[in-house]
Amino acid sequence: MTIDTDGQYICSMTRREFIQTGIGASLALTPVGALAVPLFSSNRNEKKITRNDAPDTLWKWSKEVYFTEKLSNNYSKCLTCPNECVLPPDARSRCRSHVNKGGTIYTLVYGNPCAIHVDPIEKKPLYHFLPTSRTFSIATTGCSFNCLNCQNWEISQARPEDVKFSTLFPRDVVDRAIATACTSIAYTYSEATTFYEYMADTCRIARERQIKNVWVTNGYINKQPLIELCRTLDAANVDIKSFSEKTYSCLNAGRLQPVLETLKILKDKNVWFEMNALIVPTYSDNMDMIREMCGWILTHLGPDHPLHLSRFHPQYRLTYLPPTPIAFLEKARETALNMGLHYVYVGNIPPSDSSHTYCPSCKKRIINRTGYRIEDTRIKDGACAYCGRTIAGIWS
Repeated sequence: MTIDTDGQYICSMTRREFIQTGIGASLALTPVGALAVPLFSSNRNEKKITRNDAPDTLWKWSKEVYFTEKLSNNYSKCLTCPNECVLPPDARSRCRSHVNKGGTIYTLVYGNPCAIHVDPIEKKPLYHFLPTSRTFSIATTGCSFNCLNCQNWEISQARPEDVKFSTLFPRDVVDRAIATACTSIAYTYSEATTFYEYMADTCRIARERQIKNVWVTNGYINKQPLIELCRTLDAANVDIKSFSEKTYSCLNAGRLQPVLETLKILKDKNVWFEMNALIVPTYSDNMDMIREMCGWILTHLGPDHPLHLSRFHPQYRLTYLPPTPIAFLEKARETALNMGLHYVYVGNIPPSDSSHTYCPSCKKRIINRTGYRIEDTRIKDGACAYCGRTIAGIWS
């Protein structure tokens, strides 16, 4: 949502966030065309952004952003995501990861991840993709959204120079994944689309060396970058923050429709994906909204892509809200299953039946999970061991 004050603009914050955070009294406004995004360091110090927020010297391995459009007067537009930031010289993008130097947009996060971990694939969450395997997870700073409930805000809402980072280039990432016995690399934690060039180059090398690529994302990406990424992408988990444009604007400072387009393209390109919906009290805990989301999924994607319904815990700017009632999540799961979705899970809750996988035909439990650990499986050659029905996913 854009806030207009005497011809000046704040581009990234919703009016609700603007009021709730109390930033309105102190945030400097900048003219149209200059980026106007509040920046937050890991210690939550609020920072004013100026026209020349770009660093004086680029990181020595900075790389040109792959999808851009040059404009007049050394302005340039980033075309990676639907924000399509128009940057004058020495301005930084809304995601804080890109900068215009001399009319060319560069990424500031190429080869410098701030988070590196080995995770179980179930943590992403991906329940139908190479279960029990390990994934080499990397992230840089930056995000295309400003979610009020972000659990990784210390990196997603930070600039690369605000955090400690490592030097790890694409070939090194793949080497580390192999050395740690990981079968895949996950681009995760913050928003991987904001380090698109780093991700895309790593994906190509990983594909050459038979390592799978996993994109954990808010799905906010333009069509052409996504189609190019799909050439080397094996799986994705896409967040559906809500099923309301109004809620997306208010809670995430984004839009729903581009996320839906991303899901349709992944389907069209035969990339395995699962969906995650965090249910936030007062924002997305609406059963009619959940029914509408499930109806759209059935119509456009079919019943076989898993839906994970996740419990909200107080985070970042929504610490005053309670956790999502487990009873509501279980009711939402029941509703989704009754509508025809085949695989619906509830996450961020104590172990329960809603974390297991059941055959859509014979209804028997075929994967038994405790947290991220698989205790038992009854899937053989991609099918239910009891009745022989094919179980959607990538199992080996």
